[in-house]
Amino acid sequence: MNTELKDALEVLGKERGIPKEALFEAIESSLLTACKNHFGKADNCIVTIDQNTYDYHIEQVKTVVDEVYDPVEEISLPDALMIDKNAQLGDSVKVPVDSQKFGRISTQNAKGVIKQKIREEERNSIYRDFIEHEHGIMTGVVQRNLGKNISINLGKADAILAENEQIKGETLKPNQRVKVYLLEVKNNPRGPRISVSRTHPDLVKCLFTEEVSEIREGVVEIMEIAREAGSRTKMAVISHDENVDPVGACVGVNGTRVNSIVDELGGEKIDIINWDENPAFLIENALSPAKVICVVADEDSKGAVVIVPDYQLSLAIGKEGQNARLAAKLTGYKIDIKSETQAQESGLLDELGMEAMGDSEYEDGEYSEGMEEYAEEYDPDLEYSDEEASEEYEEAPAEADEDADSEADMTEDAAEAESESETEE
Repeated sequence: MNTELKDALEVLGKERGIPKEALFEAIESSLLTACKNHFGKADNCIVTIDQNTYDYHIEQVKTVVDEVYDPVEEISLPDALMIDKNAQLGDSVKVPVDSQKFGRISTQNAKGVIKQKIREEERNSIYRDFIEHEHGIMTGVVQRNLGKNISINLGKADAILAENEQIKGETLKPNQRVKVYLLEVKNNPRGPRISVSRTHPDLVKCLFTEEVSEIREGVVEIMEIAREAGSRTKMAVISHDENVDPVGACVGVNGTRVNSIVDELGGEKIDIINWDENPAFLIENALSPAKVICVVADEDSKGAVVIVPDYQLSLAIGKEGQNARLAAKLTGYKIDIKSETQAQESGLLDELGMEAMGDSEYEDGEYSEGMEEYAEEYDPDLEYSDEEASEEYEEAPAEADEDADSEADMTEDAAEAESESETEE
């Protein structure tokens, strides 16, 4: 057994993650290269490596002839009989080759072939490791700035966090550990090129999958995510077990699960809502924490009109239209939000057969169903879509007070606290 070669290959395989078969292939290629440099050709050379004993042999296949013109490919009958007693003219005989007689140049070329093969296999090994994590998340260490991009070390390779994949306003410091989403892994001659993201919606999905055991086990499923990185995320979840509350499972006891994800994302707010197959109820949930009086959704046109109490209009729209915009992205519906007063003045309440409710109590979603006749006729000039926010709601509505935005923020925070309290109970 060639113990020296065995020990060298085992250490090399462990340190660089190269399969043993690839190392044997590298040795075989290098020996054939040495034969070609030494003899001028290697077409008739055979390299045999025993993967158990690590012994290798080189042989030349030569034709038995009366008179030798090409000693590389031909052998005389007397010489052939010394190797094989049964050899005859025209037969092929395998002649052993002593690799120790190879010249210095042949040896150096063989060494270069082995190094090149090892580098290629090392790059392929790294590529195989990272391609398995493509469209998943990994923890990396911030290295340095590359212009406006950032280099993130993922262990065996560095990844590029492009400027448009960075969370706006987030400052990453050298040696800081961050979790990133692997957008794409490409195999290049110089090694794998890895692109990562901190803004992709699936980053939030993967973080919840890591944090929430019910999601990993398939009991709770994330149906849809809408995200404005660094600011707010809305996520719709559903439970496949009637005994498991999907929202509560994602929030965790005292908000431990969701808070750890919020911290990882630099304080980004996360709204977790219940998924519903009924688009009206889904839209109502998506506009949370705002209360909704009525939702009329048209599945054909993917449009919906929503009526909210006057004091909830600013909250439903959100700061700079963010709440309505994210709700539209989450549900896939264009959403037109009207206050109760606006709906009454436009005659919408009369068309729906409803009366103004003022400050009276109502149940959420009370008028979300039974509006099929109206929905068939309704063709709204909708204000919100999943593509852009309406200019109409970039400022607070005329009916809102001058401090509507600040009141909306306070109401929103209170509603979130109330929602978390209900979830814990």
